[in-house]
Amino acid sequence: MRITSLGSGSRGNSTLIEDKDTCILVDLGFTLKEIEKRLRRVDRSPDDITAVLVTHEHADHISGVAPFARKYKTPVYLTPGTYNEQRMGLVPKLVRINCHRSFVLGSLAIEPVAVPHDAREPCQYVISSGGLSIGVLTDLGHITPHVERHYEACDALLLECNHDLQMLADGPYPYSLQQRVGGPRGHLNNLQAAELLRKVDLRRLQHLVVSHISEKNNAPHLALNAVNAVLDAEASGWQGQLRVAQQDIGFDWLELNPG
Repeated sequence: MRITSLGSGSRGNSTLIEDKDTCILVDLGFTLKEIEKRLRRVDRSPDDITAVLVTHEHADHISGVAPFARKYKTPVYLTPGTYNEQRMGLVPKLVRINCHRSFVLGSLAIEPVAVPHDAREPCQYVISSGGLSIGVLTDLGHITPHVERHYEACDALLLECNHDLQMLADGPYPYSLQQRVGGPRGHLNNLQAAELLRKVDLRRLQHLVVSHISEKNNAPHLALNAVNAVLDAEASGWQGQLRVAQQDIGFDWLELNPG
């Protein structure tokens, strides 16, 4: 298995995961032209995509889904609450999923995970093949026991570090928006993300990617400092790779090594 990102942040999100002959996109929050350009950057074409998985209906995650699906006849998987034709547009091959029931796409096993977020029926995903698993976990306001159970044994984890508490409080957002972002159905702050790392099997974790960083309410070094504090304390000699998913370029392909 391997994973890359086409971009991560409030201006658009999309993650690419592949294994053998199966290649899926998690979210498409860019224009069709931009998606095609970003796929070329990682040496992939739209025809390579087996399916698009959608986490929730916010524009930075769905703006390109329907145009891409219509042009390339790509199946789209999402929860019933996520799909709204007026907001998303017509999707020719639409598959409604139960966010508490796993399913299979080619060589990949897909485990949707319900999360607390200010959307109608949001979920995130743990994607597995051949004994390896990749967790995609962004856009949630707090870590529930349900989330902990599903993400405790990942080989790669994309983990939201959306905001720094002080930067959010001192930043340009009005108070109401600060409350929404920092609330229990908003986004994870750096400390919440770090706290999750205390609950996961760090011995197994090969790749940790700090994701969905706010350009106004966070800074990469603050997010990295928060997670490194846990990695240094909990996993002396951790051999994994730590990196940041950037808004404009995402990150390059990361390979997962079996056993």
